Amino acid sequence: MIEIKSLHLILICIISFGLQRCGINNNMMFKAPKGQNVSIEKVLMQPTGDYRISVDDKLTFTMATNSGTKIVEAMGGIRGESVAGGASEYVVRKSGKVELPLLGEVGAEGLTVVQFEDTLQRLFSQEYQNPFVQVKITNQRVIVFPGGGADPRVVFLTNSNTTLMEAIAQGGGISERGKSNSIKLMRKEGGVRQIYTIDLSTIDGLKYADIVVQANDYIYVEPTPDLARELMKDISPILAILSTSLLLINLFK
Repeated sequence: MIEIKSLHLILICIISFGLQRCGINNNMMFKAPKGQNVSIEKVLMQPTGDYRISVDDKLTFTMATNSGTKIVEAMGGIRGESVAGGASEYVVRKSGKVELPLLGEVGAEGLTVVQFEDTLQRLFSQEYQNPFVQVKITNQRVIVFPGGGADPRVVFLTNSNTTLMEAIAQGGGISERGKSNSIKLMRKEGGVRQIYTIDLSTIDGLKYADIVVQANDYIYVEPTPDLARELMKDISPILAILSTSLLLINLFK
């Protein structure tokens, strides 16, 4: 017969092991020591320059001759003629070049959209008369964490002036657990991702709602710790073991 003292020892070991594995709100991200955030006063309300194409960007282009005459005619229903390019996506490779029909590899990395359009127009003009080119980057996006702890959203930027408030709204808004007074904007500047903490809980923070987000920004709404639910989830197995152990002790008695 197993002695009661032995059962007590086993029970203590089980509870100790369970407590060591207990993790409350382990899904919370980006916990930073105090003082490491960059002052929000330093954040740029709008980009200082146009976006420059980078590796792995996806883009589409259209090209029409005679300064885009076919595009205007197609819009007006005059003709049904198509234009080159269309909706096909082309990826900027690790080399910084993109493979395009008729042209082959063309350097794109580091150029603005306007500069790349000018490059394509110059190249197409060797074979076509007065080419008109339009380029669009299709994978510009920001990642929004609304504050639920595990519900991130990828928000594609359909225009170049999407504000912080618009991005949060497209990401589902601030969740019930989200802290509107602790919104972290994480932006890569000079190869280093800076963290700006924004307070939108008061009217004073309204001016920061109009910050123009940039491609590859992270917007993290800090969630409120759900201590009660997480604690019950973590200790439920321990309570079950405790109940079973006490039942065994009573049986041996």
